[in-house]
Amino acid sequence: MNLLFLNPNSTVAMTEAMVAVARAADPEAQITGWTNTRGPSAIQGPEDGAAAVAGLLAMLPAAREAGAEALVIGCFDDTGLAEIRAAAHCPVIGIGQAAFHMASLLGHRVSVVTTLEVSVPVIAANIAAYGFAGQVARVRATGLAVLEVDEASPATLARLGREILQAGDEDGISGVVLGCAGMAPLTAQLGRGTGLAVIDGVAAATRLARPLVAQARGG
Repeated sequence: MNLLFLNPNSTVAMTEAMVAVARAADPEAQITGWTNTRGPSAIQGPEDGAAAVAGLLAMLPAAREAGAEALVIGCFDDTGLAEIRAAAHCPVIGIGQAAFHMASLLGHRVSVVTTLEVSVPVIAANIAAYGFAGQVARVRATGLAVLEVDEASPATLARLGREILQAGDEDGISGVVLGCAGMAPLTAQLGRGTGLAVIDGVAAATRLARPLVAQARGG
């Protein structure tokens, strides 16, 4: 399987981190990542998302030439997902949608732990559009910027950990969805000792891509 991650933002380190998580999730797949150099440095709210779409669309001819069998939009907001799906030559997965499907398949009621408050309406609208409103208890903003999460300082990790524990105590859930691609490398660490399933959309998208590719092949 040839799987290509498209990072809507222009931060190369985040692309590389996503690819590393994806390769660990499916070591047999050929997984690469491209960075949207025309996008903002982070996707934080609808304006940033809108600014990233043209750059993502511009990558599609090269993705076809590279033989990508599935594309993954590497932003939890699922930036440009509808537009990319309409124009792409192959299946397209958003890490947000993948995370909610994975939680549903595993039977978990979840809350989302994300970054800034500005991202909450975008995520909430996606949840409703995907049909998961009854399964998601709450979208919780930590007040952390995307690039703060990517740096993963001790203070940032502590803040994320507190929010996850509060979600478990307050929301009546069995799992938490990590609402930022930059949290993907932190999944195991953040889940330790919580008693909750912690679901990362990067790994979820990678694991869901293989059956989609098989279906697209006619297998």
